[in-house]
Amino acid sequence: MTTEIPQPPGVPLLGNIFDVDPSNTWVSLQKLWEKYGEIFKITVLGQQIVFVGSVALCEDLCDEKRFRKFVGGPIVEIRNAVHASLFTAFADEPVWDVHHRILAPQLTPDAVTVHFTEVRDCAAELTAKWRSTNGDAPVSAIGELNRLDLETTTLCFYGRKLNGFTGPENPMIKAMDGATGEAMKRPTRPKLMNWLFYQSRFQRDCKTMCQYATECLEYRETHPTDRKDMLYTMMNAKDPETGKSLDRQQIIDEIVTMPIGSSTAPCVIASAIYYLLKNPSCIAAAREEINSVIGGGKFTHAHVDKLPYCAGIVRESMRLSAAAPGFNIEPLPDTRAPISIGGGKYQVPPKQTMIIVLHGVNRDPAVFAEPEAFRPERMIGEAFEKLPEGAKKWFGNGKRVCIGRHYAWMWNMITLVTLLKDVDFEMADPSYQLKQDGWFNLRPVGFEIKVKPRAQ
Repeated sequence: MTTEIPQPPGVPLLGNIFDVDPSNTWVSLQKLWEKYGEIFKITVLGQQIVFVGSVALCEDLCDEKRFRKFVGGPIVEIRNAVHASLFTAFADEPVWDVHHRILAPQLTPDAVTVHFTEVRDCAAELTAKWRSTNGDAPVSAIGELNRLDLETTTLCFYGRKLNGFTGPENPMIKAMDGATGEAMKRPTRPKLMNWLFYQSRFQRDCKTMCQYATECLEYRETHPTDRKDMLYTMMNAKDPETGKSLDRQQIIDEIVTMPIGSSTAPCVIASAIYYLLKNPSCIAAAREEINSVIGGGKFTHAHVDKLPYCAGIVRESMRLSAAAPGFNIEPLPDTRAPISIGGGKYQVPPKQTMIIVLHGVNRDPAVFAEPEAFRPERMIGEAFEKLPEGAKKWFGNGKRVCIGRHYAWMWNMITLVTLLKDVDFEMADPSYQLKQDGWFNLRPVGFEIKVKPRAQ
């Protein structure tokens, strides 16, 4: 006998539309997970969606012999901006394989190390800006780190310095937030309402993102360089299997896709700052490690693998923040019969859309003792290695796992170590408790800090 998947009571025709706040979808799903546990379903405008929030069920759904990434809902909507890109291509679109074979070699663990110095120097540029102030004026942690992320991604991948640490925020940051936010909301509304009331703003944000990409491409065309970076590859490389290359529109699409994907990294580090300030002994332990490994010398790539406690902080921050909040799954298209999950405990239809809610997976009490506690040591060495694979899905899964995960990991490590090495933080409001919102990412809301040069 299978167990019925729980569902909140709904209303006629509209179903559970009032159970999910379209302005903060992921927090709504967190609350439903807290109430219903490892699996639940909702129906919105006639469409049923199943949500999973345990390590065991996550691991089950990551079996690529039975399931694959589902491209639907908000991901389809953001195709208005990036068309069939690495993030948004349907499973049956050959363009994904072509783009992946062309671009993936630029993002292997070895390939991203060439960007270490640029990432480190951008992070140092941010801390230098902070050190030049008296530290009394609060700053938005996520706001400052969003600037750093776009600055670094644009420099490393496209060879263009934005100089965006001061002055007005780059329009790309606001456009990414606006476009991805609207993409999340559109599936919850009738199409006519989207077209009448929201289409012009959505198109404006999509146009702004494409303008950013066009400027990056035109800058390279008018400023030739011998850099063999991501943009060089987009412009010149051919798929080794088909001989195809990216056309101009496809280059623009992938230029936009990379910053959208990397936008989860500043959410991780902003969250890490919060958790560290709530656990000052962890700051002391991290700095002891940094002082022992780097000392007064220059931070180099050779140091990264010698900082396991700092790596534990990054992993534990990814776990608790769920900065990349989930990913979509569906049974393989040749599935005809209902499919069992959870060792036969549950059953879903053969065409069922499912979403893995990482907030729940990452807090599974069957895997994590005191799941709300911030414990970097559980993410180090043997303790980390013993965790089930389903507890390590922060970058997605399988064939469609985040292509930039090795770059993101390096960015997180460099940024965290640079901040801890160079500056001291305090909460602008000592009573602040973490609040989150977001669309394709989850970020701290209203979290302001005061930053001063580190007291040696």
